[in-house]
Amino acid sequence: MIFDIDGRGTEIFPTVYALWTVPELLPAFLLKGGEVSRFVIGGADLMFPGISIPPEGLSSFSAGQLWAVKVPGNPAPIAVGTTTMSSSEALKAGLRGKALRITHYYRDLLWESVEGHYVPNAGFLEDVVLEDPALSSVSLTSDSYESSSNELHNDFYNGEVVNQVIDSEKDDVLAPIDIKNEISAIASDMSGLKVADNISTEEANEEKDQHTLSSEEMDDLLDKCLLQALHTTVNDKDLPMPGSTLWSGHVLPCRPPGITLDVKKSSHKKLAKWLQSKSSAGLISTKDDKHKKEVVLLAVNRNHPDYKSFRPERRRPETIDQNKDSATNEGRQPKSQLEVVEIYKPSTHVNPIFISVGADIGKFFSASEATDLVFRYVENQNLVKPTDKAVVVLDAILCDALYKGTVKKGSSYPTTIHKKDLGATFLSRMQIHHRVTRGYESSVRKGALKTVQIMTERRQGNKKVTRVSGLESFLMDAEALASELQKKFACSTSVAELPGKKGQNEVLVQGGVIEDLAKHLMEQYGIPKRYIEVLDKTKK
Repeated sequence: MIFDIDGRGTEIFPTVYALWTVPELLPAFLLKGGEVSRFVIGGADLMFPGISIPPEGLSSFSAGQLWAVKVPGNPAPIAVGTTTMSSSEALKAGLRGKALRITHYYRDLLWESVEGHYVPNAGFLEDVVLEDPALSSVSLTSDSYESSSNELHNDFYNGEVVNQVIDSEKDDVLAPIDIKNEISAIASDMSGLKVADNISTEEANEEKDQHTLSSEEMDDLLDKCLLQALHTTVNDKDLPMPGSTLWSGHVLPCRPPGITLDVKKSSHKKLAKWLQSKSSAGLISTKDDKHKKEVVLLAVNRNHPDYKSFRPERRRPETIDQNKDSATNEGRQPKSQLEVVEIYKPSTHVNPIFISVGADIGKFFSASEATDLVFRYVENQNLVKPTDKAVVVLDAILCDALYKGTVKKGSSYPTTIHKKDLGATFLSRMQIHHRVTRGYESSVRKGALKTVQIMTERRQGNKKVTRVSGLESFLMDAEALASELQKKFACSTSVAELPGKKGQNEVLVQGGVIEDLAKHLMEQYGIPKRYIEVLDKTKK
């Protein structure tokens, strides 16, 4: 619930779990939109340009004060840190620069180290936090947000959180207090904390539900969402997968609109027990990760009766319009939708398998198509072990395809392989490629996909310049991007060919725009965050 930075008791912070229990424990900065949370939970500090400033201006605060970070439409904070300057200093700086030095955030190592770590509502996804769907009809105005934040914050440190309305005309009541010293007073007895009924996130969610689901109904809903996820978004190439990732990134997005999915209200009570029950039923294979203390999904039994009988619902694909409000306001439209697909080409090792099942060795295959082919070979040759259906007996052709050239001299070749390992081992013997498609243009590239590199450095005269390269991997035109960035950032730009790399260009932008540029590439060009590499050489 709380953590101490250096062990001296001088810097004690509440974790996000404490903030989810008492959302108004700390005053909080409200982000301009959910997309900004990608940077915060990616490990970046909070900058003033990413904060939504209310019409009456920022509340008064001092440097070194504890503040939380929230997303519009979601009452659960996503991070906690200390202010880098006072409110008066921030105004003098034109509300530019770093606002909050983040010490802890959702999905960091501290969050992951908790046994049975969870998310407070369905707005918390794997790499972004959006508004809570259960509270989508509630508008969080800055007046109610700030006043309730300060009222509950002051009441908490007087001994307990009470359901009390403070007269907003009393300015002295709303004055900020030094919570560094105050929080240590309650560190020893967090269990005595009483939470006011009117700020309970769970109760707010329940009020929004059309009706309260029974444990049997919740069990049925959980199973349907899991099957929907297994059919639509969970690919065998992504396995093994942590249970928390399966839940937040795959199962939760499959819930029906307006319905809250809560495993705690099911008969299983815990995510781990629910997944283990599905494993016992044979639908999936799981194991306990003792290091991370969670259940890991190893494999999906796509021949299971429940899987085969389930008919997934057709859902509208999610496009990059989570920022449609900001894009519309600025008069910008996202570029042609980008699609990046990992594909595989047969190598000399696995060619005999493809030839045996009548597949074309000159074609490219997706991971699922390739694994289906090797399982078809196993079925045709009747290689499943009679006494253990989960084990495949290797014949000479399959053994060479999987292990030839990898076994040391003097060592014997394996004679069997478990079904859950067969697909991954087979794919590792093929040549990996990537197919990148943008609009009507498509390109296939061998090997791992190169990332877009964004780097800011200092030039003569202490001026900053931002360089971006690797655009060709994502079918982007450097000249067109340079012209676009010139208008967006109101600065000069240029294009130069990379030394020794014919046909590869980099765009130079005058100024330190590394964060805004990365955000622009994600929002307007659809480049996934994992394919963007940033390096700020101006930081000490």
